[in-house]
Amino acid sequence: MGWLLLIAGIIGLAGSAALAIERILLLEDPGHTPSCSFNPIVTCGTVMQSWQGELFGFPNPFLGVATFPVVMTFGVMLLAGLRPPRWMWLAFWGGTAFGAALVTWLFTQSVYVIGALCPYCMVVWVAMIPTFVYTTGYVLSERHLPAPAGLRRAVVENRSLITIVWLLGIAIFITVEFWDRWHLVF
Repeated sequence: MGWLLLIAGIIGLAGSAALAIERILLLEDPGHTPSCSFNPIVTCGTVMQSWQGELFGFPNPFLGVATFPVVMTFGVMLLAGLRPPRWMWLAFWGGTAFGAALVTWLFTQSVYVIGALCPYCMVVWVAMIPTFVYTTGYVLSERHLPAPAGLRRAVVENRSLITIVWLLGIAIFITVEFWDRWHLVF
């Protein structure tokens, strides 16, 4: 669990930091073409400049820059043998639940409303989803979060499958939604 959180935190921070830098460059120069903008479909600029890109009144990537170090710290604590108390696990789980809900909502907005894919955003999705799934499995297995035995066992034993299905589902929705526009990518 410690390694997963550390690696996912690093990946999420890298994606968030790249987005934050590109957003700052775009604010400084509205004519700037972000490094993650390749064509009309795969473009960060369109996503970053939407209202969804500043959901809380500031650029969303700053949330990741602030929170992924917490994920990394939790991973390092676990690798060092520290065992956080129940309240800390529940707070951490709540944060990952919020993050997973947010990236899932942002995925739907990006694909179905904005009509563009942001590569750095997708990196953040790939980091956040397993972080949430595995944290959920952990808090359930340690009984920090009450749940019926069957649900607890199903989540704990199928964390990898849940993560793969969730990410594969996103890939399928993207493929289907952009099916008639993939020629614009290549």
